[in-house]
Amino acid sequence: MIRSYPRWPLQDAKARFSEVVRRARSEGPQHVTVHGRDEAVVVTADEFRRLTGEPKGEALVAALQASPHRDIDIEPPRAPMPVRDVDL
Repeated sequence: MIRSYPRWPLQDAKARFSEVVRRARSEGPQHVTVHGRDEAVVVTADEFRRLTGEPKGEALVAALQASPHRDIDIEPPRAPMPVRDVDL
């Protein structure tokens, strides 16, 4: 079943933006059209985070674990650091 979402001509969406946001919360995504074509979609912040994924280290860890080179030991070279005299 294909779900049909409300469509708002840009002028209406601008004039009734509070309602567009409220409906995005209660009814789901709200499409904004320009000359009859979908140009933007208003979604809740939670839905946006779900769709784009929170920037977390989990994706990096998963990518590194999936790498065919994951067994390579990467140890940066350590150089002795100069020590300064400190007057106390």
